[in-house]
Amino acid sequence: MGRILAIDFGLKRTGIAVTDPLQIIANGLDTVPTHTLLVFLQTYFAKETVDQVVIGMPKNLDNTDTDSTAGVRIFIKSFRKKFPLIPLEEHDERFTSKLAMQAMIAGGMSKKDRREKGTVDRVSATIILQSYLESKS
Repeated sequence: MGRILAIDFGLKRTGIAVTDPLQIIANGLDTVPTHTLLVFLQTYFAKETVDQVVIGMPKNLDNTDTDSTAGVRIFIKSFRKKFPLIPLEEHDERFTSKLAMQAMIAGGMSKKDRREKGTVDRVSATIILQSYLESKS
């Protein structure tokens, strides 16, 4: 059984999270500059077995597209072209940045560490993945 990888896509930075090989627990993996994302994924897929990728789909409360939605859709097309054998599923990412910040505060993370945007992206990807895992069970 391979891992499930989650992507919190951003125009500048992208947070990435993965499950353990048994697909039980979501863990933050990394934050990468978005322009290097496909290369990062190619390298990761060469080292690890990944059964599926989940990408956060940004939506407004009324389910309309946000300013970021178009960028995510463009990335999805690029991903499917480069990795046609890896299933990619969209998952609602509403409130993940807010939940990530609340989780970091509750976990006792310092204000200085919370200001590092890469940390928020990585935690957001972990929340997207955990939410996806819970929706499957």
